[in-house]
Amino acid sequence: MAVEILDTFGLKCPQPVLKIAVKAVDMKTGDILEVLGDCPTFERDVRVWCERLGKVLLSVKKDGAKKTIQIRF
Repeated sequence: MAVEILDTFGLKCPQPVLKIAVKAVDMKTGDILEVLGDCPTFERDVRVWCERLGKVLLSVKKDGAKKTIQIRF
């Protein structure tokens, strides 16, 4: 199991989810992707992406406008 970090700070919808989709190709079953973002719709967009693709959203940590979301593949 590997943990990868993807920084999407400063990117606006739909760029963070598009970056996740590109990174997802390299992820193996059990890997965790930690995504950093600050777009206002970031959390909602990632939740929808996870639901549609059957990925597990492990956690959401908030620090003001900044969020860290962990996804298990």
